[in-house]
Amino acid sequence: MKIEGRYSFDVSRQKLWDTLLDPDVLASCIPGCREFRPTSDDRYTVSLKVGVGAVSGTYRAAVAVEDKVEPESYTMLVEGKGSGTTIRGKGTMTLHETENGSEVSFVGDAQVTGIIARVGQRLMGSASKSLVGQFFSCIREKAEG
Repeated sequence: MKIEGRYSFDVSRQKLWDTLLDPDVLASCIPGCREFRPTSDDRYTVSLKVGVGAVSGTYRAAVAVEDKVEPESYTMLVEGKGSGTTIRGKGTMTLHETENGSEVSFVGDAQVTGIIARVGQRLMGSASKSLVGQFFSCIREKAEG
C-alpha cells in the first residue's frame, strides 16, 4: 500500500523539523499511541492501539529514523507485529521552505499481512488517510501553537 501527501505549516522549516522529530510530540500525535520510547539515537519502540473497520488490536513496533539531512529530509522505517498482523513500512519526509512558512511532503510504502490485510483490505486506504490527517493536524497544533 502506497501513501503520500503534502501539508503546509505557518512555521519555519527548522521549527517543523524539530516538531516532527520530538519524541514527546510524536507520542501525543500518533493516533492510538500508547507508548513512544527512545531505545537509542533515532530508534524507538512504539505501542499502538489501532482499528481498521471491525478489526482492531494492539501493535508493537520498532521505528528507526535514518538518512537525516537537517532540516531537509529523513527516512523512517517501521516494523511491527500484533493481533495476528505484521506491518513493515518505509517512508521519506521532505521539508520545504514556502512563502508563508514550510511544507512537508511524504511518500511511503507499507506491507501489511495477516488479519487486517485479509479483513480490512478495502478499508486500509481510507483508514490510513484518516490517520495521517489526524497526525498532521496534531503536528500543526504543536508546531504553530
